[in-house]
Amino acid sequence: MTVLKTSMRNFVAHKGRMALSAVAVLLSVAFVCGTLVFTDTMNTTFDKLFAATSADVTVSPKSAGEDEEISQTGRPETLPASVVDRVAGADGVKAAEGAVVSMSVTVVNSDNKNMGSTTGAPTIAGNWTRNDLKSMEITSGHAPRGPTEVMVDAGTADKHGLGLGDELRTIAVTGDIRAKISGIATFKVTNPGAAVVYFDTATAQRKLLGKQGLFTNVAVTAEDGVTDEQLKRNVAAAVEGPYKYQTSKEAADANRQDVGSFLDVMKYVMLGFAAIAFLVGIFLIFNTFSMLVAQRTREIGLMRALGAGRNQINQSVRIEALLLGVFGSVLGVGAGVGLAVGLMKLMGSMGMELSTADLTIKWTTPVVGLVLGIVVTLIAAYLPARRAGKVSPMAALRDAGTPGDRKAGLLRGVLGLALTGTGVAALYLAATADKAGQGSLFLGAGVVLTLIGFVVIGPLLAGGVVKVLSTVVLRMFGPVGRMAERNALRNPRRTGATGAALMIGLALVACLSVVGSSMVASATDELDRSVGADFIVQSANGQPIVPQAQKALEAAPGIAHVTEYKLVDAKLTSPDGRTEEEGLAAADPTYAQDLRRETVAGQLSAAYGKNAMSVGDAYAERHGIEVGDEMTVAFKGGETAKLKIAAITSDDTNVDKGAMYVNITTVEQYVPADKMPKNMIMFAKAEDGREKAAYTALKDSLAAYPQYKVQNQTDFKQDLKDQIGQLLNMVYGLLALAIIVAVLGVVNTLALSVVERTREIGLMRAVGLSRRQLRRMIRLESVVIALFGALLGLGLGMGWGATAQKLLALEGLGVLEIPWPTILTVFVGSAFVGLFAALVPAFRAGRMNVLNAIATE
Repeated sequence: MTVLKTSMRNFVAHKGRMALSAVAVLLSVAFVCGTLVFTDTMNTTFDKLFAATSADVTVSPKSAGEDEEISQTGRPETLPASVVDRVAGADGVKAAEGAVVSMSVTVVNSDNKNMGSTTGAPTIAGNWTRNDLKSMEITSGHAPRGPTEVMVDAGTADKHGLGLGDELRTIAVTGDIRAKISGIATFKVTNPGAAVVYFDTATAQRKLLGKQGLFTNVAVTAEDGVTDEQLKRNVAAAVEGPYKYQTSKEAADANRQDVGSFLDVMKYVMLGFAAIAFLVGIFLIFNTFSMLVAQRTREIGLMRALGAGRNQINQSVRIEALLLGVFGSVLGVGAGVGLAVGLMKLMGSMGMELSTADLTIKWTTPVVGLVLGIVVTLIAAYLPARRAGKVSPMAALRDAGTPGDRKAGLLRGVLGLALTGTGVAALYLAATADKAGQGSLFLGAGVVLTLIGFVVIGPLLAGGVVKVLSTVVLRMFGPVGRMAERNALRNPRRTGATGAALMIGLALVACLSVVGSSMVASATDELDRSVGADFIVQSANGQPIVPQAQKALEAAPGIAHVTEYKLVDAKLTSPDGRTEEEGLAAADPTYAQDLRRETVAGQLSAAYGKNAMSVGDAYAERHGIEVGDEMTVAFKGGETAKLKIAAITSDDTNVDKGAMYVNITTVEQYVPADKMPKNMIMFAKAEDGREKAAYTALKDSLAAYPQYKVQNQTDFKQDLKDQIGQLLNMVYGLLALAIIVAVLGVVNTLALSVVERTREIGLMRAVGLSRRQLRRMIRLESVVIALFGALLGLGLGMGWGATAQKLLALEGLGVLEIPWPTILTVFVGSAFVGLFAALVPAFRAGRMNVLNAIATE
């Protein structure tokens, strides 16, 4: 009980000094809990949506769901209307209704503006059925009654200001559907962002599927007392066809699995950044308790002299850490819920609607947050607690706060050098690896080992690096600068730990910057060398190019040629007898001009001949294929063909790596027109000297189809750069949490350092140091510590990034580019971070009463 009381008294006495450490715990726990609550809420939202929209039993084509949501043909898989009648006759069926659902559509308003989601959610078109009443209700107007009427969901109507009587144009592969809004339907559950339009059944069949008498699935409702499993068996027995039968739960689970994979990736990525924040927080807490123990050396010595045992002192510090962990974690759990709500609002502003009514807080979330926060805090305080337990009773006779560790120990130096050396060796093995998979393992080991090594060796590096930085940055400030230098060097272990906290976040920033810049530079270089086409046309969300858009594109003036490019699925049987599912790149012969590919055998132009094809050299080597060999190709939805290998292309590229080329006319011999994939991308070449005019003409020709982008090579490169830049900005935003925690560490270190040097500061003020000089000294000390951490972090990160680029070179990304403007900006920015971190400690130091400070023991 005495130990507990002492711990409580010390915790309350130093509550101001504990506050920043508690904030670090709070932020880290909040990020973990916020991530869990946010992803659990998204799961709940989708679960409710899928449960509400799933019929008791759904009958669909056997292959439905095997392909991507957007069909390559532009039409979903179908089943005949006769199946509806057979289903209706099964035992236990209360109602059976044919449904039409297509996601290969684009909806635009009268101003030609795309009504689809900007967050990746699909645009869905279909027929209005009784099953839809389970999840939606008509809140305005009425359901569509003919080909000139359409109903839209309330979310899309509100977002784009649509009302009854407004005209919408739905673009599908079979043509455009122009209809006026007759009704608006509201979801009974949360719609995360999909845009939904409904037509009457006949119009949906004719315009979305190409002919009447077809459906994409049958929604079956069970009679009272009939279970879904029993109904499924009855329906399967009555239909006896090659169809897929799913209960409501099975259909919802299948949809949930598709969404769940994306949510899991997002969840684990965010938790990874939370782990980085926890790691940085360990340094902050470690520094806090180390300095508190040092400042209480005399106090602890007196307690030992009065009979307190080592275990009691050790236990006292651990209890303080426990209190800190509990306090910070409890606040962090609450902040995490607030963070999740904030993320939901942010996603709502971007187009993904999430309702706070679905806010999901599982009991495991606060438990995980509390356990993580407390355990991490106790781990961080372990060494300071042991150090406190080793304080001798003789310490009562010494001055309090005297630094006991001015130099890093020999053991620490040897261990740090060993870890760093092993890590560098692993990075070298990664950089010289022949296979990306093997190199990735070495890269991961190298990153971990060099990071730990730099943390361990940090105090050794502090002496030399801080002196160099001081020569460049501090010496110009005269005596004040030299005092700031000595303060930073006074306790190398403390400086090393403080700098290491900042080092971790900046190392990741530098690494990702190098990788991102190298990817852009490599892709740009590859485009310059390989792409001969002047223009590239494609959809931003993977929509196939509809025939009417293709015709408009081909009719544009000033174009020398237009190249079609389709992806065709097939089963390939190589001469060695092995069969694999592969995708063939079916294109016009002009594609050989639009994309320059090197061949290791044969001529690429010959691959576009009749019943000919090409393969990549990796595939050829794997199967022992040579030019002249014959492949058996079973086209999906079509016939089987015998194609001769006319060329083997080099896979030393990043564009179309491993692609197998075949002429579109060859594929058309074996695949029926209704099964032939649509173009996913098209290329165009301008007539000589008419590039600008052709560019304008292409954009004008596709103005009516806003889902497609016309890009010249400059546009394409900029788009690639922007995409990678957006991804990096998101990562930097997540890393900002770790950097914020590191800044708090600098603030805490300086604040405790000021308290530790109270008497010294008083003496300096007494002999003539002004308040302004004192504040400047503390700010300069903070700057040099921040620059020390930044220098280590940026150097380490650039090494990681350069090694990662060597692995990317094995995948065709062979250009290493160091983004020096970014690196220099971050380095200079670190100095401002140091200045910011020192504001409060410097202000408090300047306000000290000189006499009271001198009298402090």
